[in-house]
Parts: sequence; C-alpha cells; structure tokens
Amino acid sequence: MNDIVAPAPHDLSFVGLFLQADPIVKGVMILLVLASLGCWTIVVDKLLRFRSVRRQARAFEMAARSPEKLRQQSTGTTGRIVAAGQEAWRDQDASESRAERRERIERAMRAALSADMRQLQVGLPFLATTGSAAPFIGLFGTVWGIMNSFSAIAASQDTSLSVVAPGIAEALFATAIGLVAAIPAVIAYNKLTTDLGRLQQSFTAGITALGDRLARDRKPHLRTEAAE
Repeated sequence: MNDIVAPAPHDLSFVGLFLQADPIVKGVMILLVLASLGCWTIVVDKLLRFRSVRRQARAFEMAARSPEKLRQQSTGTTGRIVAAGQEAWRDQDASESRAERRERIERAMRAALSADMRQLQVGLPFLATTGSAAPFIGLFGTVWGIMNSFSAIAASQDTSLSVVAPGIAEALFATAIGLVAAIPAVIAYNKLTTDLGRLQQSFTAGITALGDRLARDRKPHLRTEAAE
C-alpha cells in the first residue's frame, strides 16, 4: 500500500507570502514597498531641513529688530531674505512715501521667502499621493489575489481551510502593505505642511519688523550714495 504524501505546508511568513503571491499581486507589493521607502526618505530629509530652517526663522525674527545681529545673518533662507531686503532698500526713490517704500522692501523679501518655501515643498505632493492612493492600490492587489484563490478552489474542488487560507493571506498581505505605506505618509504630510506654515509665519513676522525698520532708516542709503 502506497503512503499518501501530504501536501507541503504553505509558508505564511511575510517573505513566504510575497514569494508565493501571484505575479500581479507581487508587483503591487513591490510598488507599495518602493513608495513607502520613498516616503520615508522624504520625511527624514524634510525633518532635518525643517529643523535647520526653524533655527534660522527664530534667529531671523529676533535679529530683524537688531541691526547688529542682522549683519550676522548671511547664509541660508535668512541670508537670501536679508539680501533681497537690502537690495530693495538701496534702490530707493526720493518721491515714494514711507509706506510705499516699506511695501516694496517687504515685497522683495517675501518673494525671496516664497522661493525657499517652494523648495521645502518639494516631495510633499508625493506624500499626499501615496497617502491617498496606496490603500486602493493594495486593495486592487487583494481583489486580484482573492479572484485567483477562488479560481484555484473551483479547479481543485476543495474548499478546506488549508486550501483557502494561503491564497486569502497572500491577498490580504497586499492591503496590509498599502496601509503601512499610506498611514505614515498621511501623518507626515499633515505634520510637515503644518510645520511649513508655522515657518512661513515666523519669517513673515521678521519680514514685517525688518521692513518697517528699513523703511524708516534712510541715512545709510544716503551715505552709500555719497560714497559712490
């Protein structure tokens, strides 16, 4: 009498579920993992850059009220804002009012700030897209995997748990990966956009103070003209 060979047990570990998955489901998993890695790369980069810019924003807001400290702000976002303000301050028109001069100086500094803020926004749309699309991409992989599982059940005429469970587990694994990619992306996007808004408000407060001071101070400009 021949011994009945039991079917090999399925590997239900994460690696096993990935290796045993349908090619399309496997492609969905790879896409989601790459998206997740891309999101984490953006998050780490933004956190480091935001920390540096946050220090600059605090220093600029304090230095905008002190000419001595302002001369030390020559690098980064602060340096570009100060340079734009000083350039607009030097290009004065004797016929313009103080309010007009202040608005022109502040407009130049806000333009420099906006250019740097746009650079900080790079990558945030990817986080938003991943956060909104990853669950649905994972769900597509799940639906595809479940369809294949039902096809296999129909072909084998066996509805036992040992036959159904592996295919269902592989399919649901795609949804899990989609959520793992989406949830951190949504949280990071909300935090980073909030931090970006606060940074812009901090710089704007410094720009307002500096613009008011430069609009009142015309003597250094006159000394510059005399030197020329």
